[in-house]
Amino acid sequence: MVTAALETGVDTTTGEGVADAVAGADVVIDVTNRAVFDPEVVMDFFTTSTHTLLDAERQAGVRHHVVLSIVGVDRLSYPGYLDAKKAQERLVADSGVPFTTVRSTQFFENLTAMGTGAAQGGVIVLPTADLQPIAAADVATTVADVATSAPLNSVVEIAGPERGAFTRLIAPVLAAHGDHRPVRSDAAAGYFGVPIVPDSLVPLGPARLGRTTFEDWSTTTLETT
Repeated sequence: MVTAALETGVDTTTGEGVADAVAGADVVIDVTNRAVFDPEVVMDFFTTSTHTLLDAERQAGVRHHVVLSIVGVDRLSYPGYLDAKKAQERLVADSGVPFTTVRSTQFFENLTAMGTGAAQGGVIVLPTADLQPIAAADVATTVADVATSAPLNSVVEIAGPERGAFTRLIAPVLAAHGDHRPVRSDAAAGYFGVPIVPDSLVPLGPARLGRTTFEDWSTTTLETT
């Protein structure tokens, strides 16, 4: 296995080291990311990075491209990160390289950032939508399983075993980290600026479910912080 990252001299935006990294590879797992919300910057990142990877993979004869994406990205259209991820998915699907797209719900590990990012003054204002978050370790397990299986040339969705409201899942995480600001829900609140409805961020069809429950993750993670 070859780990390709900026730290190992591989830059998918400039192409540096990419050809050498994928040479001889049967499978490429694409978890490239840039967590910015400027529409032009993030679109340029994902389209450039994906083009660079796919061009190198075609030259190397890669037989399976696995890309990590987001549940709901096909149903939400909003300038910025989600539209850039949607463009990434299209590039992969149209590339001619056999692929599987793994769409995941939000990670348990990101719930704190989701809460603090929803602050309005001294109050956390969350959408009235639902989440079905998943442990990052369960995502890694599923991605590894997909990568060692035949390409599906389609989408696999993964989620945690439980669905619940933003407030029910995020409030205790914030409290465990010492953030005791009031938490309330508002139907007009968006998801990092993106308008959503109750089902926007959860699977609507079949999904592979992680094993780790919110209670299990909370007990092993939050109580040790």
